[in-house]
Amino acid sequence: MRRTVAVVGGGCSGVLMTRELLRCSDDAVVLVEPGTPGGGVAYGNAQPWHVLNSRAGAMSADPGDAGHFVRWSGAAPAEFRPRREYGHYLREVFEEAVAGEPGRFDLRRGRAARIVPDADGGTVVLDDGTAVHADHVILATGGPAAARQPLEHPRFIDDPWAPGVLESLPSDRPVLLVGTGLTAVDAALTLTADGRRSAPVVAVSRRGLLPLTHTAEATPPAAPALDDCATLRDVVRAVRSAAGEAGDWRPVVDGMRPVLDRLWTALTLEEQDAFLRHLARAWECHRHRMAPEIAARVVALREAGLLEIRRGGVAAWPGLADFAAVVNCAGPGRLPGAAGPLVGGLLDAGLARVGPHSLGLDIDPAGRLVGADGRPHERLWVIGPLRRGAQWETTAVPEIRAQAHRLATDLQARRVPVAV
Repeated sequence: MRRTVAVVGGGCSGVLMTRELLRCSDDAVVLVEPGTPGGGVAYGNAQPWHVLNSRAGAMSADPGDAGHFVRWSGAAPAEFRPRREYGHYLREVFEEAVAGEPGRFDLRRGRAARIVPDADGGTVVLDDGTAVHADHVILATGGPAAARQPLEHPRFIDDPWAPGVLESLPSDRPVLLVGTGLTAVDAALTLTADGRRSAPVVAVSRRGLLPLTHTAEATPPAAPALDDCATLRDVVRAVRSAAGEAGDWRPVVDGMRPVLDRLWTALTLEEQDAFLRHLARAWECHRHRMAPEIAARVVALREAGLLEIRRGGVAAWPGLADFAAVVNCAGPGRLPGAAGPLVGGLLDAGLARVGPHSLGLDIDPAGRLVGADGRPHERLWVIGPLRRGAQWETTAVPEIRAQAHRLATDLQARRVPVAV
């Protein structure tokens, strides 16, 4: 008898998960998604000036074929392709996977309102009241919402990706962006895209740090020697030493990706907390970099006085009323405050608990959701950014596609043979 696996969420994580289930198992797959699969926050509303922050050679959807996206797009491996194009790629990958397995896939267009586990799996209840029962349920809804800001402004924009919200702002009045990371860079590009802006875009964060820049040409990763590192201090020392020897920190940072989760889980909770308080923002600036052409655009905007980067808190920002709008470009918030209705409901019901440092949901090493009682659910799973905290490197395509493959093969191995 064929099992059913429900995947909740049709963004990048959901598409990669669905593809691997169809490729690596003989289960029926139900995808619960209100919009078009393959969009999500990152790619669904991207504009032509928004490009990937990773090279094309790293963006394959296929864990066994690193050149898949390169061949599909006709790009060179070192190129930074448009994010809108990558959304088209994910949709095509999804459609091909579904077409290749007729009769095994069902798309339920709707938003998951709650998940009710039982001894045989779980039921996903949609916002229209319909229900999908599955033997296993995989939560692939993306990460927590952006951190909330203690600001009052008549035009506070909490979602900079809402269609048309930034384009509708007047170009002759300044706009304040809360945050100086990649989301703020994307927002600044949108606000200045038509060339008519005469008032500056001001981006502010506690440290005022922008993402750093990729080199034009790719350099092979060079992992630092970490075998003898027993503490966070040891790791920092080894990374700095390796970067000095290499003459460029980028290949060293890139070389650490395969071992980041092992390093993260080897740290004590106190060391992890110290990293989050003192090093995380600097690490993010080095790890999640701007494409060279985007960095050049940022430099040009700053030189023209159209983009200002400031450091400091924003709660008591002087002259807040002078801005036409305040846009929340902060990174993900902490749970439970930044949980959406579905995740919040799981937490309230005790079906899930907040993971380490409130960065995501708690999971066991296999990716099973851990309940408030500390026990993992046998049939509820998590993939992607909601694993953060229990894992560290869990928000980018290479890691998510690997998670999807492991989870699909794990579920296939857990099948109980049916007696005939």
